[in-house]
Amino acid sequence: QVQPVESGGGSVQAGGSLRLSCAVAVSDYRSYGWGWFRQVPGKGREGVAARGYDGGTIYADSAKGRFTISKDNAKSTLYLEMNSLKPEDTAMYYCAARRWGLASLLEIDFSNWGQGTQVTVSS
Repeated sequence: QVQPVESGGGSVQAGGSLRLSCAVAVSDYRSYGWGWFRQVPGKGREGVAARGYDGGTIYADSAKGRFTISKDNAKSTLYLEMNSLKPEDTAMYYCAARRWGLASLLEIDFSNWGQGTQVTVSS
């Protein structure tokens, strides 16, 4: 139904920054809630940051104060700005969307997922 496309991942040193992008080609972009999740091999997806269609946001404790989720309605693009990156932030990062969704870090709440973008943080 909806296919988010993530980009912006890469390799950085600890303390560095990255900005991930998630593009979705939908006409009713403002009606969607969004989430950023990450996953390491052998484990499930972990909610990192979320933004509801109403503008409400939720951050995981591990991301609070370092990550910022934002949205550019004109570009139909969701962003995750990551600062002060740590090696434990290394993961595949996924963007997820759900129409009329309130902010949620629960994987089960989302039905539309991107293919992921890899973030690697070296010490």
